Amino acid sequence: MKRWIGIGGIAGVLSLALSGAAWAAEGKWVTLAPFPEPGEELVGAAAGGKVYTFQGLRPVWVPKGLVYEYDPGTNTWSKKKPMPLPSHHTAVAEMNGKLYFFGGFVLPASGPPAWVPIDNAWEYDPAADAWRPLAPMPTKRGAAAAAAVNGKLYVIGGAGPFPWDTNQSIHPARPHRSLATVEEYDPATNAWRERAPMPTARNHAAIGAVKGKLYVIGGRLAAAFITAFPGNVDLVQEYDPGTDRWALKSPMPTARSAAGSAVLDEKIYVAGGELQTNEYLAAFRAFEAYDPGTNSWERLPHMPSPRHGLAVAAVGNRIHLVSGDIQSSIVPRPPNAEFDTGEHDAFEVPSR
Repeated sequence: MKRWIGIGGIAGVLSLALSGAAWAAEGKWVTLAPFPEPGEELVGAAAGGKVYTFQGLRPVWVPKGLVYEYDPGTNTWSKKKPMPLPSHHTAVAEMNGKLYFFGGFVLPASGPPAWVPIDNAWEYDPAADAWRPLAPMPTKRGAAAAAAVNGKLYVIGGAGPFPWDTNQSIHPARPHRSLATVEEYDPATNAWRERAPMPTARNHAAIGAVKGKLYVIGGRLAAAFITAFPGNVDLVQEYDPGTDRWALKSPMPTARSAAGSAVLDEKIYVAGGELQTNEYLAAFRAFEAYDPGTNSWERLPHMPSPRHGLAVAAVGNRIHLVSGDIQSSIVPRPPNAEFDTGEHDAFEVPSR
C-alpha cells in the first residue's frame, strides 16, 4: 500500500476542481488570493456559495478565534466577527445555510498551558455575521467530528480526560483518552440525546455525510496528541442514524489524522494530515476520495504542498484547502516557529 508523505513545502489555500474521472489528466493548478492570516488548526465549511474559515492557534496553544469568508466570485477574503469563545479543535458542520460549532479546547484559567475540553455549542449565521449560543453538549470534548443528516447534527468521537482525573485539562505528559461518544443535536428543540457509540474510539478524524449516513475516516487512537503511540489509523466506519448502527467499510489508503474533508457529488475527499514516529515528524500531501456507493477509494494527484490542521470546504466544483501547517510539530510549538502560510492555489478542470 503506497503512502505519500511530505515534509516541508508550502502550505496554503488550495482549490481542486473536479470533473468526473477525466479531471486528473486535464486539470491544472493556479494561484488564488492568499489567506490573510496564515495559521494552523483551522476548520472550514461552505455556506451560501462561500468558504468560511475559523479558529487558528498561536504559540503556545492560544486560540485566535478567527473568522474569514472567501468569495469565489471575486476571489477575495473578508474578515468577520470573531468566535465568541476563541477555542481550537472545535467540530463544525453546515445545515440549512447555518454553521454549527461543538466543543473544542481552551487554555486553563491558571497554571501551565494545556488543553481544557469544553461543552459549548454555537450557531453561526453567515448572512447576518451573527453568533448564537446553543444548549451545551452532554460531554466535554475536543478534536471530535461533526456532520448533519436529515435535520439533525451528530458529534462523534474526540478526546478528553479520564473521569477519575482531578485535573480535567489534557497534556502530552498526562494520561487522557480518546472517546467513542456519539451525541445528536436537534436544532428544532435545542436538545441533545446520546446514540450508539463509535466502535473504535478516535479523535482528529475526518467525516462526511452521504445519502443519510455518516462516515468517520482515519484519525488517531490513544490520545489527542500525535506524539502518543499508537497513532494514526486507516479505519472507515459508517453510522446509520436511522437504525443507530455502525458498519466497517473499506479502509483509507493512507492512514492519517488531522486531515481535512469535504463532500462533493456524493464522494468524500480527504486532504493532508500528520504523522510522527521516533524517526521523523511529517505532514501528508495525500489527497484521496471515498465513494460510499461503491465502498471504494481513489488516490488522486497529491497536494502541491503537505500540511495538517487545514480548513477544507466544497463550493461548486472545487474543494478548497485553506492554510494549515507544513510540519508536524513537537508539542508545544516553539514561539519562533514559522511553518504556516496563506498561499492560495487551485486545481482547475476545463469545462465540458
